[in-house]
Amino acid sequence: MTTTTQTAARSLMLPALFAGLLGVFIIAVAGHVQASALHDAAHDVRHATGFPCH
Repeated sequence: MTTTTQTAARSLMLPALFAGLLGVFIIAVAGHVQASALHDAAHDVRHATGFPCH
């Protein structure tokens, strides 16, 4: 690999890694926090994906 190819690969990996971590964080918060507003907002999605919430 050339230096330009390596730099391009790294520049594509960073946003993908950030998006993945952000997604995991959002799912974890929505799945485990029992605040009423958050629970109500995420309730249908959790049931649709099989995540137990009760």
